[in-house]
Amino acid sequence: MRGTNQSGISEFLLLGLSRQPQQQQLLFLLFLIMYLVTVLGNLLIILAISTDSRLHTPMYFFLSNLSLVDICFSSTTVPKMLANHVLGTQTISFSGCLTQMYFLFMFVDMDNFLLAVMAYDRFVAICHPLHYTTKMTHQLCALLVAGSWVIANLNVLLHTLLMARLSFCADNAIPHFFCDVTPLLKLSCSDTHLNELVILTEGALIMVTPFVCILASYVHITCAVLRVPSSRGRWKALSTCGSHLAVVSLFYGTIIAVYFNPSSSHSAEKDTAATVLYTVVTPVLNPFIYSLRNRDLKGALRRVVGRRAFSV
Repeated sequence: MRGTNQSGISEFLLLGLSRQPQQQQLLFLLFLIMYLVTVLGNLLIILAISTDSRLHTPMYFFLSNLSLVDICFSSTTVPKMLANHVLGTQTISFSGCLTQMYFLFMFVDMDNFLLAVMAYDRFVAICHPLHYTTKMTHQLCALLVAGSWVIANLNVLLHTLLMARLSFCADNAIPHFFCDVTPLLKLSCSDTHLNELVILTEGALIMVTPFVCILASYVHITCAVLRVPSSRGRWKALSTCGSHLAVVSLFYGTIIAVYFNPSSSHSAEKDTAATVLYTVVTPVLNPFIYSLRNRDLKGALRRVVGRRAFSV
């Protein structure tokens, strides 16, 4: 990736979320706490799943991958923002900006694909319980995750190369705490219609296809649950899906609001609020959402924490 673009701009300024010193201090502390909770919470889930043989099932395999992706997801943006605050700088190089954008949206795509794979897993478990072990084999699970990584990288590479061809003339200030597509397109003095067209077509296809798969899975799950004779059985079946639905709603709601509207309808304030939700808030909530209503995972987490406390 080149260090500068066609117009010679070598760096951008990340203006952050606020220009008020007191608010900056508060936001620094808030983001630091949320980042630490994100890393610790998701690491605990990965550790609990890897050390408890009872959790070596497809559902928890996908959940551990989602936790890993969430750690990487937050790590592409929050540490840079925290470092800029400590160092008193706002700059990021042009190549660094494109690199951050590449990894950020690669992990967005991975979140997207993994949520769809987890919905399919719940569909098979609830609608075809007798065939679950024969359908959700280790080979299929590994193939689904590996395929997700390949498609995510190819998709993001396309958007990054399209961004790298643009020229940036005078203004290099990004009203955000990371390099996002929308503000970068607004700063460009090149024709950005091709970029926007690819986002609204190919990018939308990458996001919508898994979303449709999730909706289809839950339509079938709902129909299957309604056929369960006892209310207790229906509640048990739905409780395994409630956490997943909560994460899906938050993730897709903010993504659609930010990236799949015409650029003329965007405002910096609304975009920033929405991106904070999916880049910072969603990864920090996932460990709580998935563990609070999951008895097996809570038990595994207690054993991991208890073992660490005892060893200390």
